[in-house]
Amino acid sequence: MSKNPYSKLFEPVQIGPVVTKNRFYQVPHCCGMGHVRPRAHAAMRGVKAKGGWGVVSTEEAEIHPSSDLAPYAEQRIWDKKDIPALQLMTDAVHKYGALAAIELTHSGHNSTNLFSRIPAMSPNAQAVNFLYPKQARRMSKQDISNFRAWHRQAALNAKAAGFDIVYVYAGHGMSVAQQFILPDMNNRSDEYGGSLENRLRLTRELLEETKEAIGDSCGIAFRFAVDELKGKDGMQFQEEGRAVVELLAEHPDLWDVNVSDWSNDSQTSRFQPEEAYQMPYVEFVKSITTKPVVGVGRLTSPDLMVKLVERGALDLIGAARPSIADPYLPNKIKGQKTDQIKECIGCNICVSSDNFTVPIRCTQNPTMGEEWRRGWDPENIKPKVTDQRALVVGSGPSGLECTVQLARRGYQVVLAEAEGKLGGRVLFESSLKGLSAWKRVVDNRVHEILQKSNIEVYKESRLTAEHINEFGVNNIFLATGSNWRKDGIGRSRRAPIQGLESVKVYSPEEAIQNYKDIKGPLVIYDDEQGYLAGVVADHLNAKNIEVVFVTPASVVSPWTDSTLEQKKVQASLINSGVKIICNQSISNIEDGIALLECTYTGAITKLPCESIVMVTERISDTALYDSLMQNNLEGKTQYNIKIIGDAEAPGLIADAVYLGHLAAQNFEADEEDIQRGMFMREMPSLK
Repeated sequence: MSKNPYSKLFEPVQIGPVVTKNRFYQVPHCCGMGHVRPRAHAAMRGVKAKGGWGVVSTEEAEIHPSSDLAPYAEQRIWDKKDIPALQLMTDAVHKYGALAAIELTHSGHNSTNLFSRIPAMSPNAQAVNFLYPKQARRMSKQDISNFRAWHRQAALNAKAAGFDIVYVYAGHGMSVAQQFILPDMNNRSDEYGGSLENRLRLTRELLEETKEAIGDSCGIAFRFAVDELKGKDGMQFQEEGRAVVELLAEHPDLWDVNVSDWSNDSQTSRFQPEEAYQMPYVEFVKSITTKPVVGVGRLTSPDLMVKLVERGALDLIGAARPSIADPYLPNKIKGQKTDQIKECIGCNICVSSDNFTVPIRCTQNPTMGEEWRRGWDPENIKPKVTDQRALVVGSGPSGLECTVQLARRGYQVVLAEAEGKLGGRVLFESSLKGLSAWKRVVDNRVHEILQKSNIEVYKESRLTAEHINEFGVNNIFLATGSNWRKDGIGRSRRAPIQGLESVKVYSPEEAIQNYKDIKGPLVIYDDEQGYLAGVVADHLNAKNIEVVFVTPASVVSPWTDSTLEQKKVQASLINSGVKIICNQSISNIEDGIALLECTYTGAITKLPCESIVMVTERISDTALYDSLMQNNLEGKTQYNIKIIGDAEAPGLIADAVYLGHLAAQNFEADEEDIQRGMFMREMPSLK
């Protein structure tokens, strides 16, 4: 048998007193579970360990009530009462031979303390980093001493909870340690301010005291943002970033190096399509320290991973989002099944979940966040109950996922698609500027479908109720999708816009397909306020079409704030010359003039408009469902019919994938089990 070309990735690595079983390192990442849902958190991290990750980390863990991140559900290690919940995670990770890591943090002015109601504190007196009229107070010498004591005790509690690696955290602008290091956050004139050596004093003390407290049995990791991507206005890796590494080179047992802030560390593929995009900033670290280095950058290619290790850029392959998209990534590489990897598409749906304070979600991996509640696993699914066959109509994200999972269960599946290609809405959206990586949602599933002998695929097959009768299949899953409406009904108004007949009205798909025929000025009207209108505007503007972007929202694509993109979206349109008109809805159109109504005052302004792209709301395509249900009601048929995805309720691609997976899981399931999964939640003890 030939040697595994990726064997280099499965070598152990020494991290202080502990040793990883391989080079795969799930770096700290938020998950919307934290201290609020400890069982769900433990189950999610446990699946990562089961999937082969050598190190599995928590998210940031608050070390004291003065670093209260509510309403966000991060970890807490305030005192010994938190140990049992944290131990659920370490036990789940150790079960599969992985090391468990915890990221200790005090968030300084990034804490609002809405739960604890303790005044926030920071190196400087300044506004808290949250849209709330509240300021942090300047830390006194006693505050610094107290903070060091809290951090030391948290490290001891982490050891008691079973963690093998304990972090000192100075990244993302979200920790006191980094806030002391950065000159724009630290204007102190005492021994903790001024020179870099002084600004670094607190971090050095934390590293030394943590190592003294638990370094005999735990590896001490240092997570450091080496560049803020602000140019001369912030820390740069060639200057102070490098100096920090030089001054602390041998202090930690592990360097976890990235860029800051969170939006830069977790850039979407729309604005940063390249994997390993952080390597130019971090690979110098290996030349300065003898300690192992882990780095990130949406790393999904096994070949690139090997190259990074072989050329001495990294010792450990760090991942947050790729480990979410495919918790079994290491095992697939080890088994030389790289074609089965579900590659991260860089959409940041995972990030949005944390920002909405709900359990983590993933477009590629619909089981993410459902490991405890529903008992789901991304690679293992319960077997079929009977030998019944299933028909899936529509091959968009929901239909593809449903087909794959029914086939994995062992059912014979027929997949019928009206068009000549499989993929549905993903094919359109991934054709747009910046979204090419999204096609991985289709590619991965189509690849698996083509490998399976229990799936029949029919393309260019637009089915009617009569066609379905000919199939002789009783179990029908309808993933017939939805269509963008063109009448102007959307989030801000529930009546059609009058006068649309005087202009050319396009749906997003029609505008992209027929862009050469568009007559300007073109108005893109975004009353969905999600992501698509901004992408369409950017795409058409790149085709040299004069674009005016109109929205009732106060910013472009406000939903993308949850995916850390909003500022980049708006900046991209401004820089490319798109005219943006916010806080205005279209009341009606008269002779090629759009009458815009101010969201706040109702004042009317006029805007020339020859053509308009409506991005407002979608209408589910339920014609086939309605026909089949009517036949059932009339007693002509007795089909088991389930409508799924956008055909049931339009949403994100991630929502459609999830609904397809849920339908496959629930097929022939006991109703009591279905209800149990729906109602499962973690309840506080009332002792």
